[in-house]
Amino acid sequence: MAEITAALVKELREKSGVGMMDCKKALSENNGDIEASIDWLRAKGLSKAAKKADRAAAEGLVAIATADQGAGETATAVEVNAETDFVSRNDLFQGAARQIAGVALSTDGSVEAITAAKLAGGESVQDHLTNLIATIGENMMVRRAAKHTVENGVVASYIHNATAPDLGRIGVLVALESTGDKAALRELGRKIAMHVAATAPLSLSPDDLDPAAIEREKAVFTEQALESGKPPAVVEKMIEGRIRKFLEEVVLLKQAFVMNPDQTVEQLVAETGKTLGAPITVKGFTRLALGEGVEKKQDDFAAEVASMTGQA
Repeated sequence: MAEITAALVKELREKSGVGMMDCKKALSENNGDIEASIDWLRAKGLSKAAKKADRAAAEGLVAIATADQGAGETATAVEVNAETDFVSRNDLFQGAARQIAGVALSTDGSVEAITAAKLAGGESVQDHLTNLIATIGENMMVRRAAKHTVENGVVASYIHNATAPDLGRIGVLVALESTGDKAALRELGRKIAMHVAATAPLSLSPDDLDPAAIEREKAVFTEQALESGKPPAVVEKMIEGRIRKFLEEVVLLKQAFVMNPDQTVEQLVAETGKTLGAPITVKGFTRLALGEGVEKKQDDFAAEVASMTGQA
């Protein structure tokens, strides 16, 4: 029996694109012979997964998992992508998304840590996805993830366009730090999460906003104000007003609350804190919208069918 070294496994992985565990198994089954192992992987359908890796995966699911830690909580949101919306209704894929969100709770929340994490059966998340690719026939990947933890309080969640419990097209987490009643905090957090799903804020507070975003808006506002022909002092005030308005539109705490536009999210949080008799701090939020930023290829389905039947 040939020794299955790490270098041998690495070589097969690079040639086949298949997960490490499957490569090791293939080499063990074929006495360390690389070519025979590649044929073995092909026969199992696993090497096909590698050929799908360059195909755009903009559909799939956002999955959320929460762990109660007594006074506090931890929650994760994970975007697991596939190529078509059809796969998001597949039980195997839904189960995988749930498992991945669950195992993410024990990681630092990064994609790298999540894909390397072990599922209940001892298989890594990445290897599990590789096997699913071979089974279902579509490229899949863990694209983005987030994790929030509070020592006291809740990490509330909301799924928009839910496919199943804790699975959908938009997932939002809102972390609220407070010693107040957890049920009331969760209700507040869910309302804010629904607000976030609707408004897609760029940051929690003005201090968190990317300075480049402010400078970009300021440049546009400056050009518009200068074209008005007004005196420099007036132009400066016009720019200040436009930047203030911009912050009110894109910063969560400064936004008008969608369920009551007469108050800001910041005012809602302060008011609820007074009612509960305990201050509330919004520690952070995450909004994952499925396929956001992925360039989707528009296929001509009729042409594809014609090419398959030799009529193109």
